[in-house]
Amino acid sequence: MNTLRTAMLLAAMTALFMGVGFLIGGTGGMMIALLIAAGTNLFSYWNADKMVLSMNRAVEVDEKNAPEYYAIVQSLAQQAGLPMPKTYLIDNPQPNAFATGRNPQNAAVAASTGLLQRLSHEEVAAVMAHELAHVQHRDTLTMTIVATFAGAISMLGNFAFFLGGNRDNNPFGFVGVLAAMIVAPFAAMIVQMAVSRTREYEADRRGAEICGHPLWLASALDKIARGAERIPNPDAERNPAMAHLFIINPLSGERMDSLFSTHPSTENRIAALQAMVREGGDTRAAPRQAPVPRQADEQPPSGPWGRAAQPEQSAEPAGPKPNPWGRNPTGPKGRWS
Repeated sequence: MNTLRTAMLLAAMTALFMGVGFLIGGTGGMMIALLIAAGTNLFSYWNADKMVLSMNRAVEVDEKNAPEYYAIVQSLAQQAGLPMPKTYLIDNPQPNAFATGRNPQNAAVAASTGLLQRLSHEEVAAVMAHELAHVQHRDTLTMTIVATFAGAISMLGNFAFFLGGNRDNNPFGFVGVLAAMIVAPFAAMIVQMAVSRTREYEADRRGAEICGHPLWLASALDKIARGAERIPNPDAERNPAMAHLFIINPLSGERMDSLFSTHPSTENRIAALQAMVREGGDTRAAPRQAPVPRQADEQPPSGPWGRAAQPEQSAEPAGPKPNPWGRNPTGPKGRWS
């Protein structure tokens, strides 16, 4: 079913792309747009995930330079029955995360340093479970393709005035150019909203099942939404077509009208997760233990990572210690060091 939906979405986006080409350059413009769409389809399938990660300046990490974060993703992937995805960090103070990749065997998950610093251990686990749910549902290919197409259509709309000035090639004249400039980006945004809104609810539910605790994700969504309101994300602002990839819309203008939001209301998502608890969703299809095992005698969570200080650590020699999101100060360091 997901394969069929992806094929239908590709067809719809290709038709929209060809329509923009026709508005700008008539039949000739439509044929050129068809060729561009075919190339975009191929590029999106094989390389769009790399482009999205590059646009967000994501850096791949492993168990050496981000041990705790990597362990969370590894444990959750095992819990969900998924291959271990590539794990990335984004040096950005806004708390947020996304997943990408054409299939579970070639998936990647990315979290911002702001997310790892501002959320507890349990909340980070819930967020990454949500992203793995997108991978499991094969949403990542669809959402990444939509991001690529939306960006291309918006760019084509922006250049419509210059590309459509020849009336001989444009049967609609200035009206066609104006439609390409205004209607095409708006139509691409509508497709983004339709894709993202339904899939976010599904990923919330499955993510809560993977981590075993819907309220962990509810708490994380509340913190991320409040953080996104206060902290700008310049990379996302420069590339707004990627906004629907994130767990919470990263754009500063997202709150202006829920009708034009790429994400469903955070309050509604939290309410749905709370309803899961009332239905017994905190134990269904999930283990009784937390996704990342703790020692039996470990104290209750506290601090940015939800980890209490261990009394015996005071006897250890003084030296550098990892920061709250688990960077190993003696191992390889990335751009976030």
